[in-house]
Amino acid sequence: MGSNPTLSATLLDDIIYRVKYSFFDIHPESAHPAIVEYLLKHNLDHYVSPEKDAYAQLGEERIKKAFGLTRADIYYMPNGTITNVTALSSMLKPFEGVICPASGHINNYETGALEATGRKIISVNASNGKLTPELIDEALSGYKDHNNVTPRTVYLTQVTETGAVYSQNELETIIAYAKDHNLYTYLDGARLAMAISHQNITPEDFGGLDLDMFYIGGTKNGGMYGEALVVKNDEFKRDFASYRKRQGADMGKQRFMSLQFARFFDEDGLWLRLAEHANELGLRLRDGLEKIGVRLMPEATANHAFLILENKYIDKLEKEYGLSRWEKINDKSTKIRLVCGWSTTKADVDGFLEDISMLLKN
Repeated sequence: MGSNPTLSATLLDDIIYRVKYSFFDIHPESAHPAIVEYLLKHNLDHYVSPEKDAYAQLGEERIKKAFGLTRADIYYMPNGTITNVTALSSMLKPFEGVICPASGHINNYETGALEATGRKIISVNASNGKLTPELIDEALSGYKDHNNVTPRTVYLTQVTETGAVYSQNELETIIAYAKDHNLYTYLDGARLAMAISHQNITPEDFGGLDLDMFYIGGTKNGGMYGEALVVKNDEFKRDFASYRKRQGADMGKQRFMSLQFARFFDEDGLWLRLAEHANELGLRLRDGLEKIGVRLMPEATANHAFLILENKYIDKLEKEYGLSRWEKINDKSTKIRLVCGWSTTKADVDGFLEDISMLLKN
């Protein structure tokens, strides 16, 4: 049976969600042209085997140089969920758990993936998604003896799900506190580039933190897909390749991840430049909303904006823009999240501000 190009085009047109601009989380955002071009440039290259993958080596060298890492191991992973699951399960015995903010990604957005491995999430309420020594103490207080799951690892996110950013001092304090209490530290870096840019520090500054593991986000910062996991603690290095393989995260065509990170950390600093742009537009968005008189959540920074609107306005905005309904405030109002990325333009932000301003005036 022959194909019908007209029908196919019509069907495609029907299923595509067309809006003026999408301020959804940047996870589904397009890959940056420089990344796509680099992949195409090396698409037909040949190499001997994954064990002798020159692309992986190049990506590792550039990551280590950028973050000032000398003894860390680098592993490329397909996405954030499998990175979190593989890393954390390798850090925990079956009777141990991870301390996590209630809003943390592993607790709310990964369908119980970590707990499916038999590792418990010990959640604590953190208003801005940031842990503190006091909140860690709260989690530790639940452990009485061998009848309880033992807290063993602290889960941090940079930027947090609520758009907050840990300062370097806050992270140093938590890491030191964790070590004093025989706890490991793991940092989810899906939006790490935005946090580093927001603080006006360098990747090397961040790399100097004494974390046991962290990952460098690529998917949410212009990558096609993929993250780079950094294993710093020697205790977890020996068997990690086996953990990755067992979780199905050892990709056959790994070069399409390693090449992206080689490009991210080339001499032009693409990884950080994309984040700087996203943060700049996030600030433009927040400033504009504040001038309009919209109620903003003050903890949201970097490339995020959280605001509270009446549902009747949100219903109308959703016809033109992609946005996330985050939390029900009451029967009439909802907290929504807006996120800017590398592809967001000033025209996108200004157009949204103009539309929301007109909507509220009318």
